[in-house]
Amino acid sequence: MPEAMHVIQEHHLLMFLIQMLLLLGLARGLGHLCRRAGQPPLLGEIVAGVLLGPTLLGRLAPAVQGWLFPVDAVQISMLDTVAWVGLFLLLLSAGLEVDVSVVWRQRSDSLKISISDIVLPMAIAFVPAWLLPDRYLGDPSQRLVFALFIATVSTVSALPMTVKVLHDLDLLKSDLGLLAVSALTINDIIGWAIFTILLGFASGGDPGWGHVGTTIGGTVLFAAACMTIGRRIVSRGIVRARDSRQGDAGLVLTFVCCVGLLAGAATQWLGIHALFGFFLAGIMAGGSAALSERTRHVINQMVHAVFVPVFFATIGLRIDFISGFDLLPVAVLTVVGIGGRYLGAWVGARMTALSPEDRVTIAVAHTPGGSMEMVIGLIAWQFGLITLPVFVAIIFAAIVSSLLLGPWIAWSVRRRRQINVIELFDRRAIRLDVNAATRNEMLSRLAEAAAALDGMPPAESIRTAAQAREDTAGTAIGHEIAVPHARMAGLRRPLVVFGRSDGGLEWNAPDGLPVHLAFLILTPAQAANLQVQILAALARAMGDETTRQRLIHADTEDQAWTILREALADRSVAARPA
Repeated sequence: MPEAMHVIQEHHLLMFLIQMLLLLGLARGLGHLCRRAGQPPLLGEIVAGVLLGPTLLGRLAPAVQGWLFPVDAVQISMLDTVAWVGLFLLLLSAGLEVDVSVVWRQRSDSLKISISDIVLPMAIAFVPAWLLPDRYLGDPSQRLVFALFIATVSTVSALPMTVKVLHDLDLLKSDLGLLAVSALTINDIIGWAIFTILLGFASGGDPGWGHVGTTIGGTVLFAAACMTIGRRIVSRGIVRARDSRQGDAGLVLTFVCCVGLLAGAATQWLGIHALFGFFLAGIMAGGSAALSERTRHVINQMVHAVFVPVFFATIGLRIDFISGFDLLPVAVLTVVGIGGRYLGAWVGARMTALSPEDRVTIAVAHTPGGSMEMVIGLIAWQFGLITLPVFVAIIFAAIVSSLLLGPWIAWSVRRRRQINVIELFDRRAIRLDVNAATRNEMLSRLAEAAAALDGMPPAESIRTAAQAREDTAGTAIGHEIAVPHARMAGLRRPLVVFGRSDGGLEWNAPDGLPVHLAFLILTPAQAANLQVQILAALARAMGDETTRQRLIHADTEDQAWTILREALADRSVAARPA
């Protein structure tokens, strides 16, 4: 008997390694191809599971598919465990993108957008969900919970997806990008809280008011404790982990993962799903100033390089997309989800001082369901709250919204009058070998260079405005570049000031490199959309390694000016007519 058990265990381990090899290799390969084609890697990762699952391989070669992925409890549990780890870490990584301090500073506009983007999509989606036939409900007696769930899944936006697209378009560090991320953060927190409460109803079978009050109260109290006391405790822990072994991100990574496990266990014990705990753990860790951009990058790379591709690939292994496809729920969830999220964010943006163009960009940024929509759908399906056709419809709606996001945001940014970015520079506002030891000193030198030009505000006003923006969120974008910026009331014209530090400055850059090239962007307060475009154009032009090296090694201001003119000759920015 022991020998037989040993053979079985060895066979399970062998099959598990083969499964992981196929899933990870194919998911990463197809994800890379999708990225090169300008599409989210998420699409390739799901397609990998579809190719290896019952949808394709199971139809063309059922014997092969059955041998590779047998219906065996032990084998399935091994793969499911890895998928769940990936899911937990995905939520932890998503929480790391949240900066509560930034959200708090922009709380007025963020709340307007996020509350509108919760109430309107839920109201829009509730009615068609309520009217869906019984065959789409996991339990027809829980129609109210089902309709509320569909309304919730139509509300939650894909924060990581939007962050990635804004980063790719060089908009993440702009004021508009921070506002979009802040509003999405509030949306995510409220959306996940609502979902975990609904999940408690679906699994506990007690939708009474006492249970409602207990669940809501526990969720609010735990989240409040995490956002206040928890953030301070976690921040101190990260400082100790960082200082105990200088330059070793591994200990910090271990500590952050342990915080996720603890918070996940706590929320699971409270009757809230463990996923919400991991999300809160990410927020607590992400709010620590001691967690460097380099360490965040390491954590995200670890999660998205191994665990996330396997998780999304396993979705395709679970279901047959062909037999589960039903046009009615696919059409309803796609149209209602994208349309409702767009309308909700757009109405909220109308309550702010944003320009009409920026309102559209904010609204588009809220449209993707992406990975978060799939995660919620998968959990609801596993708990029997929805049927297979509804889960397949959620997957299709999430994919469609993710595919539309990048081109749609790029279009919203381009739809403005074009001016050449070099027109915003002034030859007299170029400083090489700036004598600065810190980034604050660099801001002071650049502010002095701007103030020396005719019609510009005093240097101290410029420095204060730029420093306030820097305190909100760092403006280093990697590749030894920083783009500090500020919008100033009464400023007559936009201006870009260039400064170079030969020794390099610590700026908490994502890639950990010191900053040698700094571009101070000053724009009138009423021309918020112009700042976004200048930042994006500079980031793309400076993305060329040859251009950066030429600027770093330029001997005179005249040489630097010539290099800038060549690099920015075909770079335009969009600005509304005055």
